[in-house]
Amino acid sequence: QVQLVESGGGSVQAGGSLRLSCAASGLPDDSSYIGWFRQVPGKEREGVAVIDRGEIPTYANSVKGRFSLAKDYAKNTLSLQMNSLKPEDTAMYYCAASGPGWLVIHRRFRSDLYSFWGQGTQVTVSS
Repeated sequence: QVQLVESGGGSVQAGGSLRLSCAASGLPDDSSYIGWFRQVPGKEREGVAVIDRGEIPTYANSVKGRFSLAKDYAKNTLSLQMNSLKPEDTAMYYCAASGPGWLVIHRRFRSDLYSFWGQGTQVTVSS
């Protein structure tokens, strides 16, 4: 049984930092991408950052230079370090993992290509 469990969300002022973690278990060996999406009520879920099995990350333009991914193989976790947070980063953040297969870059943030999802953790950034 696949489980993706997020933690680390919270409230922070603009300019601050948060670190999200995703504890993964039961993922198929051929799952190619794991990463983070976010969603604001009334808007579509959007990709934030994903990493492939070769540890090549892809970041949304809106977070490049501010967010970074890190895998901890010993703990089987994926972390998202979020720095210089902005009010527009406020959202529910979800950890997700894809099925097999390499994705061209413009498809890596298509949420319908991710088969496994966590329950989400809320991030709120106040101005």
